[in-house]
Amino acid sequence: MVINFQEFTTSLDTTSDSELCVVNSYNEWDTLQEVIVGRVEGAAIPQFEANIKVDAPPKYWNFFQQYGGQPFPQELVEAASKELEQFCNILEAEGVTVRRPDTVDFSNIYKTPDFEASGLYAAMPRDILIVVGNEIIEAPMAWRSRFFEYRAYRSLMKEYLQRGAKWTTAPKPLMSDELYDFDFAAKSPQEQEALVEQGRYVTTEFEPCFDAADIVRCGRDLFVQRSHVTNRIGITWLRQHLGDMYRVHEIKFQDLNPMHIDASLVPLKPGLALINPARPPVKTDLFEKAGWDLVEAALPTTPDYWKLPIASKWISMNLLSLDTERVIVERQEEPTQRLLQDLGFKVIPVDFRNFYTFGGSFHCATCDVRRDGQLEEYGFSHPLDVDEH
Repeated sequence: MVINFQEFTTSLDTTSDSELCVVNSYNEWDTLQEVIVGRVEGAAIPQFEANIKVDAPPKYWNFFQQYGGQPFPQELVEAASKELEQFCNILEAEGVTVRRPDTVDFSNIYKTPDFEASGLYAAMPRDILIVVGNEIIEAPMAWRSRFFEYRAYRSLMKEYLQRGAKWTTAPKPLMSDELYDFDFAAKSPQEQEALVEQGRYVTTEFEPCFDAADIVRCGRDLFVQRSHVTNRIGITWLRQHLGDMYRVHEIKFQDLNPMHIDASLVPLKPGLALINPARPPVKTDLFEKAGWDLVEAALPTTPDYWKLPIASKWISMNLLSLDTERVIVERQEEPTQRLLQDLGFKVIPVDFRNFYTFGGSFHCATCDVRRDGQLEEYGFSHPLDVDEH
């Protein structure tokens, strides 16, 4: 069921939101018109902070301890940068306007009253930015290495503001020691997994924090997970900021190391989403009542020797929808391509495995600024119902 929410609002102008605003996006599948694509130039290896120890596999801990604060190896940067350029060319060939963040040297050391760190990168716009309607929200991310990441996007944000967009920066976290559970971080991975089952994470509820990549949008309904980088007070901020026009649903997965939702739940079009068979949703009632089909993603093909210090192989399902028919998928992920073709999609294969090493894939590497659509309902609740938080 798709209900046009405009039917339940009063307006003196019948011109669609997408015609009025340079920034306009309500979901993950309307026709993509403009997108921000990240950069790996200037990327630095993050220092071994509490979040890194929790989110990175133990076999990479020595890598961060030894090289944290230094630039990523040039050969890795060049290989991933080449893939990003090819990706941009393909997007433009498909009729999409591509924007890029500024180049920043993230290896510089910075100090606040609460901590000292070096940076990470501007490779993943999806982590720091989320567009809801005509508003761009800068997320209050939890990693200290990402404190100044917003600087790479400031030129773009000022431009969008001047062209009519709403630009909101969520309260910047202090990132003082009170935000982190260092006792949690000191435990073994097995002990940490047991604590996650009990609802405990490396981030506390000291102040709001969330990564925008922990959120997926389905019109009026947004789904967000509590994770090692997104806390409940952060979800509360988002819910109260967006107000009654939107419903923010907290969703939990069978994931003992949660960080970012877009390799667990990937909406493809109204009524259809991919889920991760290795960490499915704990409850699917809301989707079932809405008549949505949840299809298990195909197994990833990344070999064991491939370097994935801050990502799992399941970024194979971290794809980008250009509309309800065209989907961009990593070229070597042939099982995922076949699955999507069986579901009726036109697959556009793009080389991106070198970019995997930086911790994401196509969805992570982008922020859709404008899609040709408007605010609609997709069956999760009648638009006049009150959502139970």
